[in-house]
Amino acid sequence: MSINTPNKQTSHLKREILARIIRAYIGNNYEEDVRLIPYKMRPQGSEVPYRCCIHKERAILRDRVIASLGFDIEEVKDYELLSDLAQKATKREKPEQHPLTLLQTACNECVPARIHVTDLCQGCVARPCESACKFGAIKVVDGKSRIDQSKCKSCGLCAQVCPFQAITKIIVPCENACPVGAIAKDEDGLTKIDFEKCISCGKCVSACPFGAVHKKSQIIDILKNIKNGKKVVAMLAPAIMGQLPCTPAQLKQAILELGFTDVVEVAQGADITTKNESEEFKERVKENGAPFMTTSCCAAYNELVDKHIPEIDKYRSTTKTPAYYTAELVKKEHPDYLTVFFSPCVAKRTEASKNPNIDYVLSFEELGAWFVALNIQVAECEESEFVTKSSAQARNFAVTGGVAQAVNSLLDDKDKAQPYVINGLDKSGIRDLKKFAKNGKCEFGDLIEVMACPGGCLGGSNTINSYRQATKQLGAYVEQSPQIKDVVK
Repeated sequence: MSINTPNKQTSHLKREILARIIRAYIGNNYEEDVRLIPYKMRPQGSEVPYRCCIHKERAILRDRVIASLGFDIEEVKDYELLSDLAQKATKREKPEQHPLTLLQTACNECVPARIHVTDLCQGCVARPCESACKFGAIKVVDGKSRIDQSKCKSCGLCAQVCPFQAITKIIVPCENACPVGAIAKDEDGLTKIDFEKCISCGKCVSACPFGAVHKKSQIIDILKNIKNGKKVVAMLAPAIMGQLPCTPAQLKQAILELGFTDVVEVAQGADITTKNESEEFKERVKENGAPFMTTSCCAAYNELVDKHIPEIDKYRSTTKTPAYYTAELVKKEHPDYLTVFFSPCVAKRTEASKNPNIDYVLSFEELGAWFVALNIQVAECEESEFVTKSSAQARNFAVTGGVAQAVNSLLDDKDKAQPYVINGLDKSGIRDLKKFAKNGKCEFGDLIEVMACPGGCLGGSNTINSYRQATKQLGAYVEQSPQIKDVVK
């Protein structure tokens, strides 16, 4: 299972557009500067690097600007000016419900997924492809293998046995990446997201090589509140400590320079999650005999349970997420402050939309663009230490296995959990979860940690650093952190 690797070209485009929008907002001619973004990025006579003509490039850039302003592409009329939409974004009372939108202008409308026989086929005498197919879908005709698509089940057995590797599986990247079948072509051949099925895991965002699946940004909403003098608190997910070439204290200072009132680590909420989840595990599994319990920190997993595997809900921990507890702490101390969760993934936007204590969500990508727009060099900032200290175990929540390790760190030897980790939600992992729920047992362990992203939050679709480097950087921070037993009383 591969770790998410952000597409450098599409990431660069998104970052440049966001930086231009931010500079426009803090400048003197916001609406007009936003309107001109596609033309400034692709001026007349410039090179056309990706599409057939400059007009196509500008049309796609326009749609990327619309998504970056926080709007659903499908709901915006073709004749609406970017300047009008820019003004409309500043009047928005709350972000739109669904975190994703699809740019039909950028979508390549890939050919349907199927098993395909290439010209490498030799029509060999052995014909292993015919023998392997259980559905009678493949026959040799005129010296070449032919597939009857009406019979083919796309099992791929024919491709596995072909001695010439002449049979291949053609995939649609976004559809292939989605573990719940939430993205597909409609009857008109246009790709659509079914939000009744979507769990906001963001895998389609990372998978699309054209960057056609786009997050709807809340950057204007956040900028507006800061400009209007609102007190705004940044809540940093643990994974952020592995993203930028600076110390955590420098990162805090850099964020304060953006206009935030305070910066807190969500790891302090993770310490609460650990305490509550360890107590719940002991009570449910060790004392009352439940066969297993699943963790409940991953927002995409929680969406999966609610929408696709309701039968496993009784095994899911009732403990809230670190973001939930952190926002609760902030609002309890400062009820009038606004909270912004800095997120490595798309799913936290769905979680935030259901939590009145989390006002906005900012992705790591958007934070990086904000620093670029204001020319803030985080590695050159002064240091501003965090007031509340969080534990090593809480800060390690960002890595696969970190949640289960944290829970075990607060359990006595006789109550220790036997962890089993689902490292990235895919169809196989979902089948396993359904099997565990149906059978009422998990033969691999009694504490199932579920992470939608391979590698944990450090592999999220909103991350901006390579997984290996991010793991190394976060690990150094974890090593210098206090143990949870010294933090949680």
